[in-house]
Amino acid sequence: MLDKASYWSKITKNAFLADGYLDLCAQLYAPDAAVHVSAPVGALSGTEAMARSLWQPLLAAMPDLERRTDILLSGSFTNKAGEEGQWFASTGFFVGHFEAPLWNIAPTMRPIWLRYGWFDRVVGDRVVESYVILDLARLLIDAGQWPLAPQLGQSHWPAPMTQDGVALDPADAAESEKSLKLVEAMIGGLMQYDGRSLASMGMVRFWHPQFHWYGPGGIGSARGHRDYERTHQGPFLAAFPDRVGGNHKCRIGEGAYVASTGWPSINATHSGDSWLGLPGTGKRITMKVMDFWRRDGDMLAENWVFIDMIDLLEQIGVDVFARVRALNGANIK
Repeated sequence: MLDKASYWSKITKNAFLADGYLDLCAQLYAPDAAVHVSAPVGALSGTEAMARSLWQPLLAAMPDLERRTDILLSGSFTNKAGEEGQWFASTGFFVGHFEAPLWNIAPTMRPIWLRYGWFDRVVGDRVVESYVILDLARLLIDAGQWPLAPQLGQSHWPAPMTQDGVALDPADAAESEKSLKLVEAMIGGLMQYDGRSLASMGMVRFWHPQFHWYGPGGIGSARGHRDYERTHQGPFLAAFPDRVGGNHKCRIGEGAYVASTGWPSINATHSGDSWLGLPGTGKRITMKVMDFWRRDGDMLAENWVFIDMIDLLEQIGVDVFARVRALNGANIK
């Protein structure tokens, strides 16, 4: 079985992707691995497709691409069918000089930081299933090409305040369970929204008064309950009041950290106005999401959040890359 230290060694040894992406694919992934990537990449079958449709476009745009990992968790998760899987979950940045177009995004000729969330399921010593979200909305904002309303939150996504997001020693099982139960209780509270008052969810029970919420590009980051409600929770619930969660692919706790992903894990109707400055459409949507949380004592202190925003916006009739293509001209591919 591939352990955390070996997994960490393989991704750090090949952190400079131009020289290492082929070795990374060969050493870590099963040849027929199922790799699910946020839009516009989509579902890929096998490492050849992963190299061709994920790594090569990124490297063509950013030839000196480097992977920087801020958080890495490992653990087991049993799905609804009773099948147990061993998982690794990580988040951080891909960093490189943005020198050529990437999926209609014009290059800036400057270093760029592309946020990522990544979940890998392992059988034996190989990854057989992956889920990846690239925060392309954030990349568009950084490149000055975001074609929607300005985000309400801030542009700040740091590593954990405690600087302990990558720990290779075994975690205390009781601490891991405490973190996992706190997150699950908090998620249960989210489902108690009465449609009128945000206070009905009782989030003050779970979050530190000055918690940090690091949301996806287009939404941005917030600090504390009031800022979080203003920048994300209020507009989001107004737009998707009937949202229902579930269908998680993985949820693991390790020490003070928890990671979770669903593909998709939210179903809702886009019925309200104001989210991202867009009118309600009445369309049914799903959301592919990832979350990483850090617990401090009895409360949640930090939350790194990923939503496949490009896919979500496409479902409500907003083709982000068509708008970017119109902005940048037909010569951008």
